[in-house]
Amino acid sequence: MRARLRRGASDGRALLAAAAALLALAACAVGGPSSEELAAVDYAPEAFEGFDASTPEDQGLDADAVAELYWRAGTLESIHSLTVIKNGSVVAQGYFNGTDADLSQNVQSVTKSYTGALVGIAIEEGCIAGLDEPMMTYFPELAARVTDPRKEQITIEELLQMRAGYPWLEASAEGVELLFHGFAPSNVVDVPLARDPGTGWDYSNLSSHFLAIAVARACADDDLLAYAQERLFDPLATVPSEWTQDWEGYRLGYTELFVTAQEMARFGQMYLDGGRVDGEQVVPEAWVEQSWTPYTESAWYYKVGDNFDRTAYGYQWWIIDAGPHTYRLAWGHGGQQIAVLPELGLVVVVTADPLRGQLGDEPWRLEKANLNLVADFIAGLPEPDEA
Repeated sequence: MRARLRRGASDGRALLAAAAALLALAACAVGGPSSEELAAVDYAPEAFEGFDASTPEDQGLDADAVAELYWRAGTLESIHSLTVIKNGSVVAQGYFNGTDADLSQNVQSVTKSYTGALVGIAIEEGCIAGLDEPMMTYFPELAARVTDPRKEQITIEELLQMRAGYPWLEASAEGVELLFHGFAPSNVVDVPLARDPGTGWDYSNLSSHFLAIAVARACADDDLLAYAQERLFDPLATVPSEWTQDWEGYRLGYTELFVTAQEMARFGQMYLDGGRVDGEQVVPEAWVEQSWTPYTESAWYYKVGDNFDRTAYGYQWWIIDAGPHTYRLAWGHGGQQIAVLPELGLVVVVTADPLRGQLGDEPWRLEKANLNLVADFIAGLPEPDEA
């Protein structure tokens, strides 16, 4: 895992404290909560599978900061749920806009982080040979149709890193049409590369889907859901209500896994615990470290917010800086999030309207609000030696 540059010097902490104070004053100026409003916020959690209930204070969090987080969540238009886990206990929980704990919904590109976990398991088991294995190993029926020799060089690792050369589909009308029409294995051949493999980063739904197909073909007799249920979902007490298939029956590796917020919390906690669940090693510990290593800096295309800084990318996970902290993020369209902050033992889960099929300024405004909710909260947390 990348060692974060410490801002431990006293002058650095003073600057951060001053900045935080200015941000707090700015929040008040634009209508922050009153003390009465904070006192009225109800975020009391209930224990659920994998987590006892606790309080923010008992787990070292400031209760007012948590109350403000939930007050702000209550002002958002598209949020569905917000869950805060600290030191393995649920300390705050809330559902919004007519939803409840039973909602199993499309978590959009958070699916990619689940796909990444399955690749790590598959490599550990040996059914996928390793990170350097060529992508085309898993598409032998298409080999004779490949006219671009660069595609023969693409590796499993480059797909994981989104450095395989496949384009950001949302950047063109043709790409959007393919994205919403639906993928098929033949897209390995018929979608042209935007760059040479390994030379740069492009957000690629196709790359994640090719990973899912590779695992399904190599490890699961084409049935990725059955493989995932046994290897990953069962240990996490997770039963997806749906996982959409492509035109040829392969589960979408990049989106449309339907799970609950509580199931997402267990996935995030597993990564925080080094891939373990109840002492069982589900995802290899080394894979967690590899997945959270930044292979590309400044990966995202647009500014998200003042505290949503440094959008680095690992293996199907984002690495985000917020104030003095670095957190790992499974991020889906609409603002679905599993945010993991290892240094504070923190997991924050957000579900929101998936905004399926919606692109443009208005959906992005809603998504940014949900992303910044978490980034602003994390940015305001003290560093471990100050807590």
